Amino acid sequence: MVYSTDDIVVATSLQSFKYIFASTATFWTYDYACSLHEEWTFLLRSHWSKMKGLYIVTRYLPFIFLATNLYMSVTPNENPAKCRVLANIESGLGIALVILSECFFILRTYVLWNKNRILLAAILCTLFIFVIVSFSVTFDTTVPAAYTTSAIPGITGCHRSSTSHRLFIPFLLFSVFELGLMILTLIRAIQSSRTNPSHLYAVLLNHNISYYACSLLFSVTTVFILLLLQHTYQTILDSFQFTILATLATRMHLHLWQVNRHPHGSTSALVHIPMSDISFANPME
Repeated sequence: MVYSTDDIVVATSLQSFKYIFASTATFWTYDYACSLHEEWTFLLRSHWSKMKGLYIVTRYLPFIFLATNLYMSVTPNENPAKCRVLANIESGLGIALVILSECFFILRTYVLWNKNRILLAAILCTLFIFVIVSFSVTFDTTVPAAYTTSAIPGITGCHRSSTSHRLFIPFLLFSVFELGLMILTLIRAIQSSRTNPSHLYAVLLNHNISYYACSLLFSVTTVFILLLLQHTYQTILDSFQFTILATLATRMHLHLWQVNRHPHGSTSALVHIPMSDISFANPME
């Protein structure tokens, strides 16, 4: 049987997405297995608080998110309506993961700035505006989108026949938001280095600037992919980025909890800014 060029493009993109989803699930599972001991130590020994609840939701929501992705890619979906429902669920879970992950970075910034409530209010208002715009753009694009399946036997999964370039807007907004948090963190790191004998590099490490930088890098990369690649591959890294953001945020929180349990350990040379009580009554537990 002779297949058209469009059929081959759809089949190739579906296979590429399947590989990306499988790789992302493998990466997340490997990361979870590597940190299993620290994970359960934290879950069993830390006190219950809002931050711990936020950690658990952010850490384990990728299970559902990745399961949805894999289901979309490996299950034959001849029903376009079913594909649309699954795509909307995936989009909602992805945005939820981004918001939950950003909450960790926001609270970290809040603590670094000596719990400045004016700064916190400004950050939260900015995040609220960005989230509303992102929801509007995302669902305005995905809900009316047409979905098809591959005409080639053995190729499963849902394929969006067209993708709007407006999808770059949510990622651009979050790139700007993450850049703002990173700049605020850099300012505090530089101020700390001036009043403390520690090297600036050590201060930057203690302020977890690497987590902010990785988060920003993935957002910027996704923006360029959405703008430069053809629509078939525009959303190829979305799932990977959402999972990475959740991993970075929970890793940062777990590291800070460990540092606060052993404040005189290997990190004693760093400028220690506690984040073990990040709730508003008790700064972070």
